[in-house]
Amino acid sequence: MSKVGIVQMTSGAEPDENIKQLKLKLKGLQLQGAKLVLTPENCIVFGQKDDYERYAEPVGKGVLQDQLSALARHYQLWLVIGSFPTRNENGSLSTTSLVFDDNGHLVEHYNKLHMFDVDVEDRHQSYRESDTFTAGNDIKVVDTPIGKVGLSICYDVRFPQLYSELRKQGAEIILVPAAFTKVTGYAHWDILLRSRAIETQCWVLAAGQWGKHGAGRETWGHSMIIDPWGNKVTAQQEGTGVIIADIDLEQMNQIRKKMPVAQHARLTSHLL
Repeated sequence: MSKVGIVQMTSGAEPDENIKQLKLKLKGLQLQGAKLVLTPENCIVFGQKDDYERYAEPVGKGVLQDQLSALARHYQLWLVIGSFPTRNENGSLSTTSLVFDDNGHLVEHYNKLHMFDVDVEDRHQSYRESDTFTAGNDIKVVDTPIGKVGLSICYDVRFPQLYSELRKQGAEIILVPAAFTKVTGYAHWDILLRSRAIETQCWVLAAGQWGKHGAGRETWGHSMIIDPWGNKVTAQQEGTGVIIADIDLEQMNQIRKKMPVAQHARLTSHLL
């Protein structure tokens, strides 16, 4: 078994303040023995389009990513930045998960596949993520010391076909960094996460933003770690802080052996 940690944050538009907040939480998780830590979506920059444009960096290059690399190396843990604004060669932006190993090397990145273009009955009302970011095209599973980790971000969680593919590609642990709105989080966050765990028979680590962030945006929090049977092992509802739990892949293997849903699945392409 390996210990994993989750950071729940209330991030703003200024990276320096967010990184300062993150450092304190990483130190606490290191002292508790965490080997991999997941942060929420938008943990380094959470603002408006101009903010993402101002701070975006090419994948693997830039002063902010250098700081994140140094944190992973200093605390000797795998650090997954839930999302970070990255600049593509054509000048467009992606919202990107960054996976740093415990030596500070950027070993993988994932561009969010599904853009959050919806209307919500809150003070912010309308969300058009595609006005700022370009959707990704690639599904990513990365080898880590704690197991094979499937990457996703926030709104992705509403699309079970992505998680089925992550399972097919060998995922044992699935990450869901998020900035779920308070309205949609109250309605769907818990059931979506538990469903993805049950369907894939994977561990699910979900890191949420919490609180008020300006421009009428309020996020739900409720970060949690869910086992492959759909049980919540630990959770933090409100406020900022950290949670930690042991990941037991043998438990996952036993569940998959006793209920081999992957082998039973019949809705393959030749049946559609």
